[in-house]
Amino acid sequence: MPAVTAGGGVWRSLGSRDEAVREVMDDPACDPEMLSRTFEQFRLVNSVVSGAGAVYRDWIRPRLSPVWTTRLLDVGTGAADLPRRWLRRATAEGMRLEITAIDPDPRALAAAQAAVEHDPVDGLELLGATTSELADDDRHFDLVVSNHMLHHLDGREFGALLADSERLAEFGGTVVHGDIERSRFAYAAFAAGTLPFRSNLLRDSFIRVDGLASIRRSHTAAELAGVLPPGWRVRRAAPSRLEVIWQADAAGRPRA
Repeated sequence: MPAVTAGGGVWRSLGSRDEAVREVMDDPACDPEMLSRTFEQFRLVNSVVSGAGAVYRDWIRPRLSPVWTTRLLDVGTGAADLPRRWLRRATAEGMRLEITAIDPDPRALAAAQAAVEHDPVDGLELLGATTSELADDDRHFDLVVSNHMLHHLDGREFGALLADSERLAEFGGTVVHGDIERSRFAYAAFAAGTLPFRSNLLRDSFIRVDGLASIRRSHTAAELAGVLPPGWRVRRAAPSRLEVIWQADAAGRPRA
């Protein structure tokens, strides 16, 4: 794993996005046991870096009702730890929420299914599907969200995701794709924060090495703002996060 040192190559390279670096877990041939532990540890890591509480407070909770059901789509759900957290919080507040969580990677879907079998939650639908497949099936949602997925995508995939998201949320819905914001601070903080756990809690998983690779692959707010199509905007969120946002009115037109 590259060291974080002033003047080092990795440190300097954070000034631009490193599209060549790949996360180990994206390799179909990666160690399955280490991948399984990585999925299990997402719950712990996401509780710190995903901003799940803020996403619920800012985007999910305002759409909820104790009377009618809000439909949420979680794209690239991984082990589905965030949907399960949001469903439990909505239920505790007496609100009606249903979440469809999708991931085209069968390894991720298996991890999500195992987690749900171990700790069931009502209102969750798990699908091994893509956004284009759901859009072609004429599925529609009040909210479309994703967490730490954008940096995995190339330009074509990124554009397709945004187009699919507009179709899936076209009737008054909201889209919020959250991701890391690349910076020297984010890289150094993640490296330092995970270092004490490298030989114990995070041992035999990809969390640390893939987390650092994710930051190198991620975007800045200015980079995203420069490539987003009309109707989309980007805003900063904590900790070191970005949110790519699109909102439609009831007629399917993007809100200003």
